[in-house]
Amino acid sequence: MTEPPEPQNPPERRSSPEHRSLPEHRSSPEDQSPPERRSSPERRSSPEHRSSPDHQSPSEHQSPPGQPGVQGDPRLAAAPGGFPPGPQAVPEGGPPVAGQGYGPPPTGPALRLSPKVLLTDPIRMLPSLFLPLAGVLFIGGFSPGSFGWAAFGVVGSVVFAALRWATFTYRIAGDRLELTRALISRSVRTIPLERIRGVDVSNPPLHRLLGIAVLRIDTGASGDEKQEGELDGVTVEEAERLKAVLLWHARARMARRAQAQETVRASAGPDLAAPAAGPSAGPPGAAAPRETRHEVGETTPERVFFVVPRKWLAYGPLSGAYLLTPFALVAGAVGLAFQWGSEFRIDGRTVVGAGEWLWRHPALLVGALVLLVLAMPVVGTVMYAVFNWDFTLRAREGYLVAERGLLTRRSVSLERRRVRGFELVEGPAERWTGFARAWAIVTGLGDSETRGQLMPVAPRAIVLDVVGEAIGPIATGLRAHPVAARRRRLFRAIFPWLVAAACAAVLAVAWSPIWWGLAASALVLALLGVPLGLDRYRSLGHTYDGARLSVRSGSLRRSQAVVEERAVVGWTLRQTWFQRRAGLLTVVAGVGAGTGGYEAIDVGEATGVAFAAEVTPGWLAPFVTTETAERP
Repeated sequence: MTEPPEPQNPPERRSSPEHRSLPEHRSSPEDQSPPERRSSPERRSSPEHRSSPDHQSPSEHQSPPGQPGVQGDPRLAAAPGGFPPGPQAVPEGGPPVAGQGYGPPPTGPALRLSPKVLLTDPIRMLPSLFLPLAGVLFIGGFSPGSFGWAAFGVVGSVVFAALRWATFTYRIAGDRLELTRALISRSVRTIPLERIRGVDVSNPPLHRLLGIAVLRIDTGASGDEKQEGELDGVTVEEAERLKAVLLWHARARMARRAQAQETVRASAGPDLAAPAAGPSAGPPGAAAPRETRHEVGETTPERVFFVVPRKWLAYGPLSGAYLLTPFALVAGAVGLAFQWGSEFRIDGRTVVGAGEWLWRHPALLVGALVLLVLAMPVVGTVMYAVFNWDFTLRAREGYLVAERGLLTRRSVSLERRRVRGFELVEGPAERWTGFARAWAIVTGLGDSETRGQLMPVAPRAIVLDVVGEAIGPIATGLRAHPVAARRRRLFRAIFPWLVAAACAAVLAVAWSPIWWGLAASALVLALLGVPLGLDRYRSLGHTYDGARLSVRSGSLRRSQAVVEERAVVGWTLRQTWFQRRAGLLTVVAGVGAGTGGYEAIDVGEATGVAFAAEVTPGWLAPFVTTETAERP
C-alpha cells in the first residue's frame, strides 16, 4: 500500500492578510502547516504511520469542518477560542469536500467563565451561609458587632467567588479539553475529545435570567459527575458553540473510521470484502433481520419525534414519582430542627415535646396524616411538571436530544450509534390506565436513570410508536415460563409475611397484646401476596426475534428490556438451591450498556440454555451436550 500524496499549502494562504494579523497562530506548535509535518523524520521512518488507514486521507491534517483552515480564516478573530460559530455537516453520499477535513481542532487560548458567575456563586452559597450567619446574629444579640461579622461573611463569600472565577480557565488544546484551576495548587483536568459521549446544557432559573448556562460533559467513565467536566457559568452562545465543537469530534472520528473501513475492504479484495457470518448468523438462505444503524455525522434533517402535551403532566403521579414529597418535606423539617435548632435557641426537647403532645391527640395526628395523603397527588403533579415541562424528543445529527424542565431547562444528547435498545417501565396504576415510560439503553452513559429517559408518563401506544421510530419496535410474543416459576412467585410473595405474623403472635402472647395489630397487618399483606405473586408470574417472559432479545419481569415495577443482539457481551446462568430443586434457573444477558445485565427469571433449565444458545450459538455450542439440549 503506497502512501497518498500529502496536501500542499496554497501560496495565497501563507500571504493572507488575515493570517498576518494573527501572529499567535504562526507561533503555535499545534498549528504547524502540513509541509512541516512532512519534514518530521519520525513520520518518514514510521511504517505504522504509512500503513494506518486513519492517516491515508489527506484530510486528516486539515482543519475541522466550518474552518477553511487555521491560517487565513477571518472568522477566527471574532470567534472565541479560535473556532467558528459551529461545525458544518459532512456531505451526504460521498467523501468530505475540500477544506472540510477531520483532523483535531487547533489549540485555542485559555478562556474564563462569564463574569456573571460572580452573581450566581454567592447567591448559590447563601443556603449554606444562612444558618451560620443567623447563628452569629442570635449569639451576638443583633448587636452592631454581630452585623459586622455577618457582613464580613457575605463579603468573604463574594471574594472567594471572585478568586475561583479568576483562577479557573478552560481551552481546547488539540485533541483534548483542558480545565485548569489554580486557586491554591494548580490542577489540570484533561478530557480527550474522542472520549466524549455526550454534552448536556442546562439553564437553572438564575442562569436563565442572566443569560448563562451550565455545560456538562459525559465521558462514560462513571456515573459520578465529579469524574466529568463541567463549565458552570458560560454564556448561552458559548455553551452552544462548545457543544457543537465537542460533538463534532465524534462525527469526525466516525468519518475517519468509515474511510478506514472502506480502505480495508478495497485492499482486502472481493473474497474478504463481505463480512464473515458470525456465530449468530441465521441458517443459509434465511433473510437477515433488518436493522437500522444510526451513525454520528449523518446528514439527516432534524426531526422532532414528540412533544409531550402539558395536560399529560397531570398523569405524572401514576408512576409513583414524587408522591412521597410531602412526607419528605416534613421529615426534612424535623431533621433540620434537631440539627440547627440550637442556632435559633430551639431546644431538641421542645421538638420531642411537640411530637409527644401530637401523639396524645390522635385526632390531630390523623388529620395531619390525611392532609399529607391528600397533598401527595397535588405535590407530586407539581414536582413532576417542574422536571418534565415541555418534554421534547428529537433527532439531530446522529444524536437523540431530549429537552425538558420548567425552572431548570435541560438538554441531554444521546449518541444514536451507542443506543443498544430501550426499557419500557409500567407501574400498577400505569398498567390499569394504559400508560408507560421508556428509557434508552446506551453504552457509556452515566446516570442513565435520568439522562437516558426517552418518554415520560404517556399513553402506552404513543410511547411504543415514538420509541419504535427513534430506536426500534418492541418485541412481542413473549414465551411463558414454567408452572414451577408460578409456585416460586407465590411463595416469595406470601411466606415472608406469614413468618412475620407468626412472630408477632408469639410476642403478643408472651409480651404485650399490642403485637396483635402487627400480626393482623402481616396476615393482610400475606393475603394480598396471592394476587401479587400471580401477577409477577404473568409478567415473566422472554423472546428473541433474530435481531433483538427481550426479557420482562416485575409487578409493582414491571420492566421489559429490548436489547440488540450485538450488545450482548456474555451470559450468566444463575441457579440457587431452591431453583435447582424446582428445575429452574435465571439467565442474565451481560450487556455493556444500561444496568449491565438483564435477567430472564425462573426459566426452565433446558429452556434457559437454549435461549442463550439461540442468541449466540457460537458461544455456547462447545459447552452444551446433546443430552442437555434434548432434556425436557
